[in-house]
Amino acid sequence: MNLTSLCVTCPNRKSGFCGTVLGPPSGKPEPATSWQRFFPVRAGGQIATRNQVSNDVLVLCTGWAFRYFQLTDGRRQILQFLMPGDILSPAAIFDKKNLYSAKALTEVMVSEFPRTEIRERCAARPDVQSVVASCSVAEVRDAAELATILGRCSAEERIAHLLLRLIPRIAARNVIREHRYPFPLRQQHVADAVGLTPVHVSRVFGLFRERGIMSISEGFLRVFNMPELERLGVLK
Repeated sequence: MNLTSLCVTCPNRKSGFCGTVLGPPSGKPEPATSWQRFFPVRAGGQIATRNQVSNDVLVLCTGWAFRYFQLTDGRRQILQFLMPGDILSPAAIFDKKNLYSAKALTEVMVSEFPRTEIRERCAARPDVQSVVASCSVAEVRDAAELATILGRCSAEERIAHLLLRLIPRIAARNVIREHRYPFPLRQQHVADAVGLTPVHVSRVFGLFRERGIMSISEGFLRVFNMPELERLGVLK
């Protein structure tokens, strides 16, 4: 993979964190910056570890990943699934210790930006300040929704809400036909994201399939009845 061309051809370059920090693509080959680095991680590999000191802000370039907390007995709470263009943690801009752990769900490529460079640009440029603020607000919003979902919603509502949060993000990064969305998550990932067991997740998926709401097959999510999915999963 030609790493110097990653940012030039990246479909997420024009929006979000990277697009603001790096600026719009010039349309010509661009040399890699002296302060930006890339590294690959295999599927299931560790990207970042909670409380580990790091001097960098990480952004996902390709593939899927997730940030999570790990309990001492091995149980895991997935906090957010990450897709290309997502910053792994806005808190990394301000704190040298990782607030979360992060793991690759598929094979991924990650970009490293030195924290000092990002903070200097944030201090000097209102557009960078704005995108950092937006990322931080989104993280707070997601945390509040997750607390509400886990504390007050049924299994069906939890899973429906998760799917509804993922669908527009998937659609923004892929060409979608017939409501068929790439979906690399396994039942264990869904279970760890919504506080259920994989067996319970399987039962809900089976119920949704029987009711003609959605199905998951061969790495794709197919939605048949979006209004019903929204009735179950949309927070008022």
